[in-house]
This record gives sequence, structure tokens and C-alpha cells, in this order.
Amino acid sequence: MDSSSESSSMTQGLRIVRLVADREKWGRRLLGVSQLASELDMEQSRVSRLTRELCDLGLLERVERGPFRTGPRFFTLAASLNTGWVREARTELEALVAALGLRCRVSVRDGFRVILLRSSTNDVLPGSFVKPGMVTPVWCTGSGRALLWDHGQATIEDLLSDVNFIGVGGPGAAHSPAEVCELMERDRPRGFVVAAEEFEHGIYELAVPVRNLEGTILASLSVLGARAEIEPRAKDIAKALTEAAERLGSCDSSTRDNAAKKGLPN
Repeated sequence: MDSSSESSSMTQGLRIVRLVADREKWGRRLLGVSQLASELDMEQSRVSRLTRELCDLGLLERVERGPFRTGPRFFTLAASLNTGWVREARTELEALVAALGLRCRVSVRDGFRVILLRSSTNDVLPGSFVKPGMVTPVWCTGSGRALLWDHGQATIEDLLSDVNFIGVGGPGAAHSPAEVCELMERDRPRGFVVAAEEFEHGIYELAVPVRNLEGTILASLSVLGARAEIEPRAKDIAKALTEAAERLGSCDSSTRDNAAKKGLPN
């Protein structure tokens, strides 16, 4: 294969990965070969070959000839392009697992959605859909509400104005922007979020924001467990999370400072 053909295949492969990732990110219906070919105006046979190669590389995955999803290698590559707090998050998550014995996650916000960036090794269970890139609602998860920490009522109401709350979340989930604001006002005085069965039945999630040294929220750090695992020691858990979040935030600022000294983009 000559260089021009290789370049064409790479470009088309990247287009496929980007389309799959974007649809998964925005919660849109996932696509199979024929739909991808139609969306991208490509020959179905070529899409079929390229998606097989992308699955072999781990950039895409497909279960039983169903629609395509982003694969584990996609997120490994994405994470490798990040430095500072993203790279250090894995170490902090495993340290929290050792100290607390709870499942741990680092998440970021994209509009009214929360995207899982990293999770601890004990958070991946057989048959679970938990993996980097998993999308959950911002309004009924501890990680999501921690990402709303600095937002006032007007901003939250505007952000969630088009959200359909019906049928989403667990028994403790908010059902309107006003209820989300009430939960935020309840949690702010104690300095951390406790989402009690807001997303899943029987699951409590305690979360804090991750800030850089300038005070900007970069992400949220959270732990998940049963009520008996979270409630009795909520303050101790929050202290451990806050300390870990501060370390991650300082990594972000250190990375940008080093880049600036070297004249590099950050």
C-alpha cells in the first residue's frame, strides 16, 4: 500500500472513530456498519474493513454484531495525551481504594452530562458498563453535582432547562432544576456532596470538586458504596477525597507552569 492510500485509510478510520465517540458522548443512538457508511458517505465494504481493523486495535468495540462503541484503547490513548492531574489520577484513585475500600471515580462535565474519565480497579465488575467515557446525568449523581458546585441557581436552571427528568435516576433523584438547587444548598455548608440513591438504588456517592490553584473546577472526585459504608464516616471520607483533590489540582498548575517555562503550549 502506498503512502497516499495509508493516509486515506488513516483519515477515514479517524472519521469513523470520531463519529462513534461523538454519538456515544452525546447519548445518541449507536450505529452499525451500514449506518456509519451512510453518515460518512463511504462505501459499506470499506467501512466494514476499517471497523474490523479499529476493533482489532481496541479503538472500537462491538458486541455480537451490534452497534459500535469506543474501545478501551481509545481511552488509553486519550489519557496518554494528558499530563499532570489526569496522569496522577490513577495513583490517587488506587490510594483511596486502599484507604477507604470504596469504588472511586474521576469525572468531568460536558454540558448537563458527566463523562467518566478514570475509575478505580475495583469499580469494574463482570457485565458492568462502567468504563472511561461512560455518560451519566449531571443533576442526579454525586460526581455531577460536585461539578455544579460553583454554579448559582440561575445558571443551574439555564443549564437544565431542556432536561427531561422523568424516569431518570434513583429514588433520591431531583425532578426539577429547583430541586437540584435545593440539594446543592443543603450540601454546600458541609463542603461535600452526598448523593443518596440519586442515580442507583442502594448506592450512595460522596463527591468533591477538583480545583486548580486558580480555583477553577477541573473535575470531580467521588466514591461509591452502600449507605452503611458512606454515612457513618462521611466526614473522614470527605477529608481524604479533599486532600486527594488538592493534590490533583496542584498537579495541573505545576504542569502548566513547567510548560510556560519551556515555551510550550499547555
